[in-house]
Order: sequence, then structure tokens, then C-alpha cells
Amino acid sequence: MFLKPSFAAILASLASVEVANAWFRLPCSQHLVQERIDPIISPGQVSQHLHNIHGGSNFSKDMTYNTARQSSCTSCAVAQDLSNYWTPTLYFKDPTTGQFEKVPNGGLLIYYQNRGTGDVKNGGKGLKAFPAGFRMISGDPRKRSKKYTEGLGTQAELAERAIKSSCLRYGSGNSGYDYYGFPTTDCEAGLNTRLHMPACWDGVNLDSPDHKSHVAYLSMLDNGDCPSTHPVPLMKVFYEVTWDISSFSSRWKGKPWPFVWSNSDPTGYGWHGDFFNGWDTTVFQNAIDHCNSTPDQLAGVLEACPYFTVLPATTTSACHAKTTEVVEPIDGPMAKLPGCNPLQYGPGDATLYSTSNCPI
Repeated sequence: MFLKPSFAAILASLASVEVANAWFRLPCSQHLVQERIDPIISPGQVSQHLHNIHGGSNFSKDMTYNTARQSSCTSCAVAQDLSNYWTPTLYFKDPTTGQFEKVPNGGLLIYYQNRGTGDVKNGGKGLKAFPAGFRMISGDPRKRSKKYTEGLGTQAELAERAIKSSCLRYGSGNSGYDYYGFPTTDCEAGLNTRLHMPACWDGVNLDSPDHKSHVAYLSMLDNGDCPSTHPVPLMKVFYEVTWDISSFSSRWKGKPWPFVWSNSDPTGYGWHGDFFNGWDTTVFQNAIDHCNSTPDQLAGVLEACPYFTVLPATTTSACHAKTTEVVEPIDGPMAKLPGCNPLQYGPGDATLYSTSNCPI
């Protein structure tokens, strides 16, 4: 991964913002692999679109909790966490040539947050570690528009509100702004994409047919109550990725927004994230119970929790997937996105094509 020095500095400063209530920040500074594999949505198969994947080295289309725990390394900063985390990849579509090029980013920053009335500090009985075999997703790759009135509070509206990002413009003389979908301007300090994972579990199912129904969002998304149908409170996971879109600015100035997600999405509404648990569950539960009191722990400092072995960036950046299961061009310039992903502008939900029914 190659970033301009100024952009790398911006990413370092970004890691210090909006963490007043974070329990700990887990940096995954280098992707483990980028490929069309998704063991949650498409187990045992090639996935529909390209992902940026972080975490344990045993990531594969056939992975299980046990194989995750056998990973020899992780691209994230805590040795006891061999989970995998993944999101779609961002591409620049050159308005002159129509060719696609992959956009660099500063890695995945994961916030593990003690939120909700289930937390001991909020009067609850305590948050629970993810159980062995647990997995979940947030967001919908088919989504191409906003559908709900913000603040409605239904699970569908909370799921939509969970995907909201920021156009960072500090240092440019322009005001930054938050948005649903994609912005319309250059983001000189980075396109900062964010998502909240559900933080409530039904207490029974490790997964569900839609990979969502076994979990639920807190009533206020970032805080509040778990619904009675999902009474088990979990640590809330929050993803943040900052993309260096400004390095392409001279090639589209004065033209329409040219960036797209790898899942055929030119609108931005289809960004999403997956989580496959690979934690040492005993370590994780001990950390939840005992690493949330000192000033450094409350400030999100990993090293302040004695249950964690914190890995240096030189170690995590050297970790790569044990195998690359799908070998294909992904960097660009190239005439089409990896897989079968013709751009679909909405506003209705997109069709996710496979190679067997590809219209292009």
C-alpha cells in the first residue's frame, strides 16, 4: 500500500478523533488479501464482488471458527484476535477512458465499543464476548438509495442509518460534511466510510439465513436498548476506512462523481461489512470484564489491557492470507470490475449477477 506522506499523516490524526467513549481501537493497517471470497455470504464458492479483507491468515471460502483460530498471524493489532473483517473495494472510473482503477486506502480501523444499557457502567449485567462460530454483516450490497425517514427507529431504518460516512476536507479551505451514499465533491483529506455492526444477539443462533436476523441494532444505533427478541448485549463493532480519492482529483475536476464500489455500486448506498469471529473467547470476555476502568483503557489504548498481546505494525503488515483462492486482475486500469458487476444506478435495489447469468 502506497500513500502520499500528507495523506498518511491525516490517517494517523484521524485515529485520535471521535474516541471519547470508545473501549479500544483495533488498527488493521494492511489488508490481508483482496479477492472475491466471502465465507459468510458465499461459503465454498467464489464471491460475487471483490473485498478488502483483514485479520487472520487462514481466511478462506471454507473457513470455520476452528480454522480461523489456527491462523499463523493476523493483519490486525491484537494477537488473540484471529477474526476476519471485510468490506467492498473502491474503484475510480476514469471519465475519459472508462477504465477502472483501484483506490488506495489507509487500512481498516475497528472500534470495539461498550455501548447500550447492557453494559455494567450503564447499569446492565455486562456485555458478552462473541461466541465461537459467530458471524454477522451490516449493510446491503444491493442498496442504491435511501428508503426510510431518519429517526424512525425500526430495525430496517437503523440498518440504513448504520452506513453513513464523511467527506474530509480539512486543510483545503473547504468544509467537510457527512452523507448517505457518495458525496459529490473531492474529499481532499479522504473519503471516510463508516459502518456500525449490530450489538444485540438472540442468544441462540450463530448465524441466520440472511446473516442478519440473529442480531439486532441498539435502539439508538450507537447506544440504547436491545430489543426483547435479541436480549444478549454484545460489544459494538464500528468500521472506519479512509480512501485517498484526492489523488485522482485532476482527472475528474468539473465532471460527475467517478468512484464506485466493487459491488457494481456508483451510488455509495451499497457499502457493507462482514465479521467472522476468530477471537480467543476467554481473552475477549476477560478484556470486556476487566479492561474498562483506567484512563488509558477508557481512552481506547490497546496496550492498557493486560490480556492483549499488541503487535507492531511491522508484524501485522507482513501477514498475508495462507492462500489466494481467486487469482484475477484487480488493480487496473481495466475495462470492467472483477466478477460480473455492470454499474447499476438505482434507485431500486440492484441485481447481483453471477458469471452464469452475466449480462455483459
